[in-house]
Amino acid sequence: MANIGKSIIIKGDLSGDEDLVIDGRVEGRVSLPNNQVTIGGDGKITAEIEAKSIIVIGKTAGDLNASERVEIQATGVVDGDIRSPRLLVQEGAIVNGTIDMSKAAAPAAGKREATGGAPRPTAPAAGEPDRKSA
Repeated sequence: MANIGKSIIIKGDLSGDEDLVIDGRVEGRVSLPNNQVTIGGDGKITAEIEAKSIIVIGKTAGDLNASERVEIQATGVVDGDIRSPRLLVQEGAIVNGTIDMSKAAAPAAGKREATGGAPRPTAPAAGEPDRKSA
C-alpha cells in the first residue's frame, strides 16, 4: 500500500497498480482501476478518481468512478458526480453531485447485435404481392 503524506502536493496524473492512501493534495487525475483509493482525513483532492473501491474521509472535488463501491465517511465531502454499483454514505457526510448506481450496460434481451444473428424477414412493400417460396 502506497501513502501520500499530508505535506505532499501532486499536480498531474497519478496511476499505478496498488492500493493508495492520500493524505496530501492531488490535482489532476487518479487512475487505479484495480485497487482501492482512500482519501484520508487530511486529504484534499481536486481530481477525477477511477478505482475499484474509493473511501472518502477527507475532501474531494471531481468525479468518483468505482467499479465496486464508494464509501463516504461522516467527515467526507464530495463535490462531484459518483458512479458506482454500491454506495455507502454515513450520516454527516456531504455529497454535492449526481449519483449513478446502474450496472454496466448489457444488450437487452431479445435484441441482436449488428455483427451477429440471422437476418430478419421483411414485409413486402406497399403494392407488391406477398411472394412466399414453396
